[in-house]
Amino acid sequence: MSRKLALVTGASAGIGAAFARLLAARGYDLALSARRVGRLEALAAELGERHGVEALIAPADLADPAGPSRILQAIAARGRDVDVLVNNAGYGLPGGFVQTAWAEQQAFLQVMVAAPCELAHGVVAGMVERRFGRIVNVASVAGLLPGAAGHTLYAGAKSLLIKASQSLHLEVAPYGVHVSALCPGFTYSEFHDVNGTRARVSAATPKWAWLQAEAVVAAGWGAVEANRAVCVPGLAYKLICGAAKLVPESLALAVMRAQGPRFREL
Repeated sequence: MSRKLALVTGASAGIGAAFARLLAARGYDLALSARRVGRLEALAAELGERHGVEALIAPADLADPAGPSRILQAIAARGRDVDVLVNNAGYGLPGGFVQTAWAEQQAFLQVMVAAPCELAHGVVAGMVERRFGRIVNVASVAGLLPGAAGHTLYAGAKSLLIKASQSLHLEVAPYGVHVSALCPGFTYSEFHDVNGTRARVSAATPKWAWLQAEAVVAAGWGAVEANRAVCVPGLAYKLICGAAKLVPESLALAVMRAQGPRFREL
């Protein structure tokens, strides 16, 4: 095949679906992965018809440790190599650390940390060999700010993804492979519907703080093409992250202590 292939996880909605549409419009064939097969099939059909690209589906549950290898095996079985990887699949656990079972936290870490790292490891050697590759790890501004009560491992997982992206960025840049961590703030998607926090978050978050998925994706793709290691979309979030670096940690934690209950119920 003359066209390059992009693998997008969490492609059934939100930022993942927006990435799939942007990449198809730029002429990439697609491998779409998520748990909801019906949505993947509908998106694959839409993109194939609209842009004339091949869009195959590789359904998988990334909470299953075998999920990443199943995705890569499905792509290899079609005789394709992954030229672009968008690690987008993710979610947030409602409630606090004490109220959730360890099995839930363990599955969360598998999806948010182990799976994206395994997928990146599985494709980056081929990218280096071919002297071309793009890896976008969808993180969050939460990984750049002090932790908050609730969703206890979320900020830590996103912080790890950011640091890993920076390190891999430095490691593979000489070989034509670009790696970038995309760190959006609140984005219109199904994220808060899935974890049951939609009403609370919508009431607590001002309209200026919400980003459109398409704008987030455009910023993220521009960053990885320019080989910038970290991308924070939106001026407001750039200012927030910049301020967080300047204020004393005790003050930053006090702000998180005061503001956190508006968004999370423990």
